[in-house]
Amino acid sequence: MQFKNLKGIREDRDIRQKEIAAYLNVSQNTYSQYETGVISLTAEVLIKLADYYQVSIDYLLDRTDNPKLQK
Repeated sequence: MQFKNLKGIREDRDIRQKEIAAYLNVSQNTYSQYETGVISLTAEVLIKLADYYQVSIDYLLDRTDNPKLQK
């Protein structure tokens, strides 16, 4: 399953896969496979990405189009 919001938010902010991969301490290829759904995202990775982008996990997983965090 591809995650369009995960890829879209990275591209909208002009961030390269290599930069996010370094933040997550994974290879660029591994991060690319997260975006395309080849490798499943772990809870740890989802939390780090949500914190990095300051969006909800549901947004990253395409479960909503609203990136705002609900409190």
